[in-house]
Amino acid sequence: MSQPPRKDGVLRAAGAMGAAVAISRVLGLVREQVFAYLFGASHAMDAFNIAFKIPNLFRNLFAEGAMSASFIPVLVKSREQEGEARAYRLTRRVLRVLCWGGIIAAGLGALCAPFLVDALASGYRAVPGKWELTVALTRIMFFFLPLVSLAAAYMGFLNSWGVYFLPALASALFNAASIASGVLLAWWLPRYGFAPIEGMAYGVVIGGAAQAFCQLPALRRAGYRPLPPTQADGVWHQDPGLRRMLALMAPATLGMAATQVNTVVNAILASGQGEGAVSWLNYAFRLMQLPIGIFGVSMATALLPEVSRLWVRKDPEGIERSLQSSLRHVLALNLPAAAGLAFLSGPIIQLIFEYGRFSPADTAATAQALAAYAAGLVFYSLVKILVPVFYGMENTRVPVVSSGLSIAANAVLNVALVGHFGFWALALGTSLAALLNSLYLLWAARAQLRAAGGRFNPFSLLGPFLLHGMIACAMGAVCWATQDWLAGVLPDSLLAEWVGKAGVPLIRALRVGFLVVEGIAVVWIFAAIFRVRETLEVLHWVQTRLTRRPKPSGR
Repeated sequence: MSQPPRKDGVLRAAGAMGAAVAISRVLGLVREQVFAYLFGASHAMDAFNIAFKIPNLFRNLFAEGAMSASFIPVLVKSREQEGEARAYRLTRRVLRVLCWGGIIAAGLGALCAPFLVDALASGYRAVPGKWELTVALTRIMFFFLPLVSLAAAYMGFLNSWGVYFLPALASALFNAASIASGVLLAWWLPRYGFAPIEGMAYGVVIGGAAQAFCQLPALRRAGYRPLPPTQADGVWHQDPGLRRMLALMAPATLGMAATQVNTVVNAILASGQGEGAVSWLNYAFRLMQLPIGIFGVSMATALLPEVSRLWVRKDPEGIERSLQSSLRHVLALNLPAAAGLAFLSGPIIQLIFEYGRFSPADTAATAQALAAYAAGLVFYSLVKILVPVFYGMENTRVPVVSSGLSIAANAVLNVALVGHFGFWALALGTSLAALLNSLYLLWAARAQLRAAGGRFNPFSLLGPFLLHGMIACAMGAVCWATQDWLAGVLPDSLLAEWVGKAGVPLIRALRVGFLVVEGIAVVWIFAAIFRVRETLEVLHWVQTRLTRRPKPSGR
């Protein structure tokens, strides 16, 4: 018999998710390393990035964005008010609709691929073969969409049941499967006239299948069974839960659109900035996804079911406590992470990417973009947390308004900045748009919670923001002052006589590892001096997980 959701705190659930997301993001960086080594910032890599961005936009908007934001509150409400059997029946119906809808969308996307590529990167027609390659890659990767839609629905069901680690780990399996199969196919398919980069596109589809189907055992343990529809179920489109979810999806799509549309706008503008610009921005944003995923997305995913339950139970003060705690922990984690990425962007990118066809010039350009993206890291994470909170409170208007404001601000800022400063200003404009978006959402959350009887005050976050910002700047300054000295003490050529080129990544890893440990130590010292509760709580949580002994087996 299945068990009810555990009453874990949001921080504990986010910690479990964060560990899984960290594994996934690290494997994602390995995937980007493979791309950088094999293709650098070439025309083929530019084509892949645009081609993947098209189905990935639909994935983030509909599958992992709007669907999750609408499915989880409806499912939680169904379980709370109507029981488990009804929740299982609703889940089966949602999965069938998603499966068929994803297949139809993939077919239509493949047919419309030439028009979609023209909309995003018409400038590719000026380079012989680049436009045609982008169209072919887009058609292949559209069939990733139905698979990842199922994966997102499985994840939503398990999250609503209090299971966080395995669904988050499924993304790691996507990266592992796409790397292994993609490299194999990139080596094998050219024998039959295909471009090597097409093998990586097929790897994306195989990775999507792995991400979806690895969650099936966990669904079974939670009590779900994929039973066929019966006459007692009634007509599928008359199901009130499904209709409520579909009604929420349209505004949820608009509410989740800001980040995705902004990255597409950036890609369109970057495609006119010469070879490599699209890839430099993509490599930088991938690095940004590591702290966003670990500290932002994981916290937001754990918070959404909690807010949905508290809203159904009419407990605005409970929502306020959970939200305040989550926002303060995100500030404590993401401000130092942002400083680390900004101050150490060069050494980090050199360690991860500067091999094979990825040149020192590519490192310098990607570092510029990463520093500009890092300026908005904390604001991206605040938006990731705040938008699902409104869906948990059954408010779809605020995320839609917020998304529209962010898209408009991003477009205006980027068009104004890119002509003066070049491609890296696109990252800066996106960071400024995220700042405006987060401020609006904080103010809107204050209004909604106070109307419901709560007392949420965004100004209470100003003190923690300044304190954590000061600690982050101190950490960044110390690491910045150390990196040049460290490069002289541990040059790339140090181990060349003993292990040849293989010693270069080892030396670079030692340098970056030393700087990361130094940065953590600085943050810990300042947190202890100023008694920063959120930072000390996170450090204590990590310490207990690392030192905790396994429970003895037996009765």
